[in-house]
Amino acid sequence: MLASALLATGSVAAPDPGPLAPLFRADVGETRAALLLRDGQVVAKRYAPGYSDATRFISWSMAKTVTALLVGDLVADGKLALDAPAPIAEWHEAGDPRRAITLRMLLNMSSGLAHTEVGDPVEASDTNQVLFVSGSQAMAARAIGAKLEARPGAKFEYSSLTTLILSEIITRTLTTSTDPRARARAYQAFAERRLFAPAGITSARLEFDGAGTQIGGSLIYMTLDDYGRLGSVLLAGKAPDGTQIVAPDWLAFMKTPSPDNREYGGQLWLNRPGGVDRRPALFPGHGPASLVSCLGHLGQFVIASPDQKLVLVRLGKTQDDTPTFTTLRARLGRIVERIPLAAGGETRR
Repeated sequence: MLASALLATGSVAAPDPGPLAPLFRADVGETRAALLLRDGQVVAKRYAPGYSDATRFISWSMAKTVTALLVGDLVADGKLALDAPAPIAEWHEAGDPRRAITLRMLLNMSSGLAHTEVGDPVEASDTNQVLFVSGSQAMAARAIGAKLEARPGAKFEYSSLTTLILSEIITRTLTTSTDPRARARAYQAFAERRLFAPAGITSARLEFDGAGTQIGGSLIYMTLDDYGRLGSVLLAGKAPDGTQIVAPDWLAFMKTPSPDNREYGGQLWLNRPGGVDRRPALFPGHGPASLVSCLGHLGQFVIASPDQKLVLVRLGKTQDDTPTFTTLRARLGRIVERIPLAAGGETRR
């Protein structure tokens, strides 16, 4: 009752875990933490036993969206250009077809590089090999060294290694140092100054490989509340005090369907039909089409719906591509769908 009144009126009330209860049922796997924000206010918040405000939760692929936000800062500074050839020197030898890869293509996951995110058997996954086996000392070098399997810009292929290349581009833009510690410090300081501190995010811990490249496709750790703050940035690119911290045109790009996959933008998933996979990433037809989400392995979600002034975070462990995951996704969609549009909000089904 309390949460329903807040959702309808916007009045301030104590957080009520009730609306999030469906996410803690056994049929959606293991939900460890969940948070619902409406117009910046906490509507509902809940932890499973053993987790609390002090817990930092792994991002998995939600880190990709953070990486894209940092790329956008460098574009706004005039240090990178969206449609220029990606500044990877290794691709600019005469006759190398990879020189046609642009920053936009990397952000849209359409570089054409021969990366394998999920292999069968599992050891055939480039991502697993680089993250956990033989590539951890120089992850970006392995990602950059891949050959083309498709014409740049012609094929969508989701890849954590592609985002590693974006992290490397950020680092090379910030510093010419080859010292891993100096490279990591430069990246950390930039992320703190341009994104985390303005957004009020205080718990972020970034992981780096042996070369000092941030593992920007997979590994950031934050508290539940700070994931909520990340979602709030995705609403309109603003800090809690209203300061614009993400350029509106960059946020619009991130939310624009890519040419090769209607449900993917710039390192961000969109609530739209027409994706390349048989299962939708989100829940098109349930909730506004303007809704977007960071998604991470095993069911990590930071959902942001500008038309509802809504942020919904779910953190936990649900095996991907299973009926249980399908149930989780549907449950999230139903929570979103029952929340009315904010004043002036418009939606397209």
